[in-house]
Amino acid sequence: MKKQFIVLTTALVLGITAVYAQKGEDKLVSFGIRAGVNLQKIYGDDFMGNKLNNDFTTGFHAGINADLFISEGFYLQPGLLYSTKGAERKNNNIEYTEHISYVELPVNLVFKPELGGGRLLLGAGPYAAYGISGKNKTKANGTAVELDAKFKGKISAAEYATTLLNAAYYVKPFDFGGNILVGYELNSGFSLQLNGQLGLSQINPEVDGVAADKSKWKNIGFGASLGYRF
Repeated sequence: MKKQFIVLTTALVLGITAVYAQKGEDKLVSFGIRAGVNLQKIYGDDFMGNKLNNDFTTGFHAGINADLFISEGFYLQPGLLYSTKGAERKNNNIEYTEHISYVELPVNLVFKPELGGGRLLLGAGPYAAYGISGKNKTKANGTAVELDAKFKGKISAAEYATTLLNAAYYVKPFDFGGNILVGYELNSGFSLQLNGQLGLSQINPEVDGVAADKSKWKNIGFGASLGYRF
């Protein structure tokens, strides 16, 4: 399933750009690379329905994108990123950290008006992501327990109750939400970009047979990155 998602998203990006490239005009499509830092956390409710008390954790993102010309100043910008998300929390002498790695497909509509020696970047759009790995760590009184992520949309009550025995915890593989971005691109091709991201999909799996579970976890974050457009 992970390989299928990566193949499909790569094919989608390449397919869209190929349509533009076949028109034979260089200005219709350009390619870029981008990498930067993430500040991410998981927000929502815990098992009892109380608000999660998580803090932001640091991650990173890196990947490629394409600018597809629509009309003067407007571009469709699909991309393919590797992005790490998660959360951290400290309660008294207990420290908790979680990191989840995703292959992510953002598709933003970007407005690039000329400004000075370059262009302003203003954009927004949806993203879809697929989890490929993850780990959480709980440390208390000098003892640490690490669990690897298993990606499932639905788990049994037995799986939920035996996460420690299985040395694993469960996360839904798919995530989706919305992006906003603002930045500046020099005529040389270099750019600086700030972005915000709001997850709209619940990433914790449904627990079959546990009606009392009110957990709702979603991703939220901010980031900054440097890019270069060829």
